[in-house]
Amino acid sequence: MTGYIVRRVIYSVPVLFAASVVVFFGISSIGDPLSQLRRSPNVSEATIQATVEAKHLDEPLLVQYGYWVHDAVTNAFGTSTFGQAIWPDLSRAAVNTLQLVVAAELIALVVAVPIGVVCARRQYSWLDYGLTGLSFLGYSIPVFWFALILQVLFTNLYLASGVRIFYTSGLSSIDPGSGLLFLVDRLQHLALPIAAVAYVNVAAYSRYMRSEMLEVLSAQYLQTARAKGVLEKDVMRRHALRNALVPIATVVGLNIGLTFGGSIVAETVFSLDGMGLFFIESLEERDVYSVMAFFMVTAVLVLIGNLLADLAYGVLDPRSRV
Repeated sequence: MTGYIVRRVIYSVPVLFAASVVVFFGISSIGDPLSQLRRSPNVSEATIQATVEAKHLDEPLLVQYGYWVHDAVTNAFGTSTFGQAIWPDLSRAAVNTLQLVVAAELIALVVAVPIGVVCARRQYSWLDYGLTGLSFLGYSIPVFWFALILQVLFTNLYLASGVRIFYTSGLSSIDPGSGLLFLVDRLQHLALPIAAVAYVNVAAYSRYMRSEMLEVLSAQYLQTARAKGVLEKDVMRRHALRNALVPIATVVGLNIGLTFGGSIVAETVFSLDGMGLFFIESLEERDVYSVMAFFMVTAVLVLIGNLLADLAYGVLDPRSRV
């Protein structure tokens, strides 16, 4: 397994290289990266020239790409257009977003897998129609609208003691405390954003799970297992569910990176200090180097998600280890 992981990491290098080429040349072709600085009356010509030299903007684009890759690898993406280090803000935002994404993915899987199994085993029943309807509703509702509805519904929700249950903005209170108090405060702030992101994923995963379970339930090896006297619960758990989860691993692996990059909407609505806010602020400031760093981190997470999906294959289907 260790050798397989090493090979996959090596194979990911050219993919990451291709992603870096697309990101750099795609964003660089949009326009002058110093346009925001040139329009600012408080920035002197000497400062602009120093930035040009620091970013090698007077060099050919291919040479600029080489210096950018060197900065990204050896200096944590270097500095922004305005001379500020990118990594401190980027790493803080990435950690905050990972809390949201990982929790949303876990909750989505825990909810969606049983829904898909129940819908498949009771195909065309009222329960199947009802849960299918809710899934299509999840597909059709935009994340920003659902997030706003959650804010409206839970803004004034308090316990009898006067303690607020959910918060609708920010990651923490002014004085969140430490230890268990900090954890509870963070959960109160992240509960609604997690629900907004997880609901969409539940809709997608449950539909995939239902489709895969229907295909597996009609397989001959299940009939053989029943004929051998295997208990129905073991047939479902050890044979049907395990095989149906193999394609779901692909969907989840790809979706981790996409959810990470797509959390912009939820984080903007709930004013979370995550990758969404980092991306929006970088766009507003025309900070192309921070935008590039955002896309590269997202690309790395997509590759990590694919690796985790392939490792899940080995657990769910031992034949894939060969």
